[in-house]
Amino acid sequence: MSGQQYYGEQQQPGQYYPLQPYGQQQPQYGQQPYGQQPYGQQPYGQQQYDYNQSHQQQQQPYAPNGGYEGGYDEKHSYDQAFKIDKPKYNDKWAGILLIITFLGFAGLSGYAIYGYSRSQSHNGGAIDGGRNNFGLNSNTLILFGIVLAVAFILSLIYLFLARTFPKIFVWVTGILNVVFAIGTAIYYLYQKQYVAGIVFMIFGLFLAFCFYTWIPRIPFAALMLTTAIDISKSYGHVYLVSLIGGIIATLFGAWFSVTLVAIYLRWEPGANNPNCAANGCSKGTVIGLVAFVTFAMYWISEFIKNVIHTVIAGVYGSWYFCVHNFPKDATRAATRRAMTYSFGSISFGSLIVAIIQFLRLICNAARSQAADDGGIFGMIGYVIFCIIGCLLSLLEWLVEFFNKYAYIHIALYGKPYIPAAKDTWHMMKDRGIDALVNDCLIGPVLSFGGVFVGYATTLLAYLYLHFTAPAYNQDGGFTAVIMAFAFLIGLQICNIFTTPISSGIQTIFVAAGWDPAVMIRDHPELYHKMVQVYPPVQEAIVVR
Repeated sequence: MSGQQYYGEQQQPGQYYPLQPYGQQQPQYGQQPYGQQPYGQQPYGQQQYDYNQSHQQQQQPYAPNGGYEGGYDEKHSYDQAFKIDKPKYNDKWAGILLIITFLGFAGLSGYAIYGYSRSQSHNGGAIDGGRNNFGLNSNTLILFGIVLAVAFILSLIYLFLARTFPKIFVWVTGILNVVFAIGTAIYYLYQKQYVAGIVFMIFGLFLAFCFYTWIPRIPFAALMLTTAIDISKSYGHVYLVSLIGGIIATLFGAWFSVTLVAIYLRWEPGANNPNCAANGCSKGTVIGLVAFVTFAMYWISEFIKNVIHTVIAGVYGSWYFCVHNFPKDATRAATRRAMTYSFGSISFGSLIVAIIQFLRLICNAARSQAADDGGIFGMIGYVIFCIIGCLLSLLEWLVEFFNKYAYIHIALYGKPYIPAAKDTWHMMKDRGIDALVNDCLIGPVLSFGGVFVGYATTLLAYLYLHFTAPAYNQDGGFTAVIMAFAFLIGLQICNIFTTPISSGIQTIFVAAGWDPAVMIRDHPELYHKMVQVYPPVQEAIVVR
């Protein structure tokens, strides 16, 4: 059914009315004085919903104070438009714990790098890696440097393509991702890397199936992507935030790579390791320290990504609620709020995801070990860890889903993490926004992009090890580990670069759930186009 059938031909150009599903009478929108909510509906949060008895307290209004009643030409600050009733630092314990973790990472990194510098002549300063045959060395350091550069460049190109060609971006991303995944799998199988080849082939076939089922929803995704790109070109400093975040993430990835190599050089036991003269080396020490820096890397990377998401949510929220008097300091004020009052809340949500990601890493390592062990017990272990890994992946997706929308609430209203997550989830379920979000493919499409960059960096790492043949990897024992970290670096950097796009679309959905009247009144063209390409929108974004 076309959008014209929904709207009827009697309407005048530029007039759009809220659509009532199931044949209900169309209300005469626009008869109320400006500044009042039409149809007697309050913005979500002003009325009490009977979710359960514990949720029936009065909540703060979600309409910004400067959005409705301010004049079109009157400029408000971000803090005036989105006031916090009682400003305070929320979830302080999580923020303090993140700072302690960062300081621990920095201290360990400095000590390990100092040990590396003392034995640099032994470990080599070029691709040959010197005489080191016991663990990672300068060869690996150069590899990670190349991986970081490639991940940065590919992510930047990916963001540029999304910004320049938003309408065909969804199609191209899906097709190239499937082709590259299956092509990479075939190459690994040809090189007799059967475990990697089978894993990539399964991923490729699964992605092909998913992309086929998503085809009917691609026009809706393309519209939302185009909308987010258009807004980002005119409001705030969206791409500057993305670029700064990407640079910080890349530099942190370089720091992590140097630290990882330095830990192996400092504590990996080996007959020709000069750092072990005082018997301070052991496998257990290496495993423990690598586990810590990996967990810290997960948490800090998630924090960087979520700060960017929260800042961008503030910009897009300002556009939605205050399009006629956009706050003059939206980007700066949203950044300041994210790094002060909301620092602990962002740390809290990032910690949950980091724990799950770390457990997945352990599970993947155990699965690889079970595959190497072989035999009946190895096969049983492999299957068990595959199942656990799938469950952890589902849990990670669920937590990240909650986080993305909770951070939008945090960006605009400064609530603690758990209350923000609960309020946003109740609103989305009540309005039906959750179904609308699931029908928009931008999240999976951008995830495709991150996985694509991860594939590229993984293949690069494998080719580098294959052609340079470092002494420490003569038996191939480090190949899987290095490929895993290369994939992780590529995935995380690309996800950080593309965060502004997904953040914008998610903010539009959530804001439309909080107050759909604003969408119909201040953004009628967008609403009309959304109904044209995807009619179920009218059942979610409707003034009841």
